[in-house]
Amino acid sequence: MKMFSRLCIVALATTFGSAALAQQAATFNARSITPEAALRAAQAALQNCSKTGYQVAVAVTDRAGHPLVMLRDRLAGPHTPETAMNKAYTAVTFKMDTLAFARVTQASEPASGIRQLPRVVAIGGGLPIESAGAQVGGIGVSGAPGGDADHVCAQAGIAAIRDDLEF
Repeated sequence: MKMFSRLCIVALATTFGSAALAQQAATFNARSITPEAALRAAQAALQNCSKTGYQVAVAVTDRAGHPLVMLRDRLAGPHTPETAMNKAYTAVTFKMDTLAFARVTQASEPASGIRQLPRVVAIGGGLPIESAGAQVGGIGVSGAPGGDADHVCAQAGIAAIRDDLEF
C-alpha cells in the first residue's frame, strides 16, 4: 500500500508538472520596436532621401505590421504614405525586403499570385527590422524615383538605430 501511495504521488506530480509546462509552452515573449526607435528610423530615412532631393513618405511598423510612425515630406505624392506603409507591411509579413520579394514573385515565378493579396507591394523600399536575430518591425519608403532609391533610404533609417537594436 505504501508503494502504491508513492506511485500515486509521483503520478500526480508528473501530471501537474506537465500541466505547468504545457501552460508555459502555450505563451511566448515577443520583442517589438519601440515607437521612439521607429520615429528615429523614420526621421533618418526621410532625411537621407531629402539630401538626395527625393520627396518621400516613410512608415515604420511593429513586428506584426501595425503602423507606429508615418512621416511624409511636404511635396511627396498623395499615394506615398499608403505605399510606404504597405511596403513595410509586406517586408514584415513575408520576412524579406521588398526588392527580393519583387524578384521571387515575378509573373514567371510560382509565387506570383501572392502579389494579388491586399496591402502587398512588390516594389523596393520595404525592409524588415531585426534585433538579436528576431524580426521586431519593418520600414517602408515611397516616393524616390524607383524602388532601388527607396531601398537605400530605408537602409539609412535602419542604420540610424542599429546600435540601439540588440544584435
